[in-house]
Amino acid sequence: KQGTFCVDCETYHTAASTIGSQGQTGKLMYVMHNSEYPLSCFALFENGPCLIADANFDILMVKLKGFFQNAKANKIESRGTRYQYCDFLVKVGTVTMGPSARGISVEVEYCPCVIANDCWNLLLEFMQSFMGNHTPGVPSVFGTKHDSIYSPSDTMGQYMELFNKIRKQQAVPVAGIR
Repeated sequence: KQGTFCVDCETYHTAASTIGSQGQTGKLMYVMHNSEYPLSCFALFENGPCLIADANFDILMVKLKGFFQNAKANKIESRGTRYQYCDFLVKVGTVTMGPSARGISVEVEYCPCVIANDCWNLLLEFMQSFMGNHTPGVPSVFGTKHDSIYSPSDTMGQYMELFNKIRKQQAVPVAGIR
């Protein structure tokens, strides 16, 4: 056991004044924080790039309220315990929206490797040892990264995907979520 972790996400949508009369659809932006990177803030655009800024980016978002508005009551976070087992870092957390728990997150990292595709089989075998048939498939980030270096923005993209799946499952009874 090696402490705790927290990843949070606030959703912003394009302000009505910036959409215009041309029938454009609003865009979403997710502002995220990760306790593993306490001096950074991540802004992920829907189907777009990831901006990594310093921790004061939240203050800038207040100033940009004419362009992006906070989607109230849409904050979601994963908070839990961090474990180190040899070269593996495992984070097991409870995903919450407001006061209620919505799911569980499991993040696994093989610390010596920076090329995700090079260690996927090892990660898969390790996860199967404690997750059994609940082991996930290949993350979508692996398909786009191929043989490039895995970065913190890739992790945040995976959390964003997880959070969006959990948001969509809100109508499902808690007993139905695995």
